[in-house]
Amino acid sequence: MPSPPPRLIAVVGPTAAGKTPLAIALARRFDGEIVNADSRQVYTGMDIGTAKPTAAEQRAAPHHLISIRPPDAPVSLGEYLPLARRALADIAARGRLPILCGGSGQYIWALLEGWQVPAVPPDADFRSRLEQRAAAEGPLALWQELHRLNPERAAAIDPHNLRRTIRALEVTAAAVESGSGSDPGNGPGYGSRAPTPPYNALIIGLTLPRAALYARIDARFDAMMAAGLPAEARRLAAAGYPLGQGPLASMGYRELGLHFAGRLTLPEAVARAKTQTHRLARRQYTWFKPADPRIRWLDAAAAIPDALPINAAVALAEQFLFL
Repeated sequence: MPSPPPRLIAVVGPTAAGKTPLAIALARRFDGEIVNADSRQVYTGMDIGTAKPTAAEQRAAPHHLISIRPPDAPVSLGEYLPLARRALADIAARGRLPILCGGSGQYIWALLEGWQVPAVPPDADFRSRLEQRAAAEGPLALWQELHRLNPERAAAIDPHNLRRTIRALEVTAAAVESGSGSDPGNGPGYGSRAPTPPYNALIIGLTLPRAALYARIDARFDAMMAAGLPAEARRLAAAGYPLGQGPLASMGYRELGLHFAGRLTLPEAVARAKTQTHRLARRQYTWFKPADPRIRWLDAAAAIPDALPINAAVALAEQFLFL
């Protein structure tokens, strides 16, 4: 008889909903360790701008896959998955509870659904052709093509993020060519899905009304600015990592780069970064759908982390782990 799949808890939801403090509370209560599922927190130096767990938070509960690569060494989904699977297996083998935490829906579902992602190395010729098309037709034309081929993946990408659009088209084309992405039921054009889920997962989602979420995003960005985000961005740029490119195309770094170049005032950069983060939150809900029966949604509308629905999450975890 095959052994049952290992148990884990996943804490998911939009940015700024309070996932990190909730995951830490669960880790401390149930002897757990946290595996990062945020696609930007894997990079060194990007601490403030990615809301990376602080040193104190990382001391409060062991974290994995935080600050594992420099910003000029992008981590693809195909590279992330084996790292995360090894971390989850190691935690479980030591008799502790694996807790997956993050807002990168592609990473979360690829793990929980057991996607087999083809290793797709960068294709310089393919990228060059698409970059030429983008120069002639505009980035939106490529995003629309991606939407036609792979609508779920396109929904999770900013239509103006040319780098991510090109990479998604590159991976989608390779998957279709190999035959692994031709069936829409096999995952969003990235490879086949495991016939049975590889984990027995309790998925806890944090959500809150749109206006409250935007207010929390804005307050958090103001706190990031006060904590030294501009200085962090300057340090990264001085180290040779161009702001607005690669992982540093993410919100905050991109807009501060435009400010440093004299193309935006500081208030304009802050306002644009907040707006882009609002858009990110909306895209995250395309991965974490409110009607998804697999997700146990909890109201995170409280204004301070201490008021998060920790008791409700603990009750769900106790039922999952012990009943």
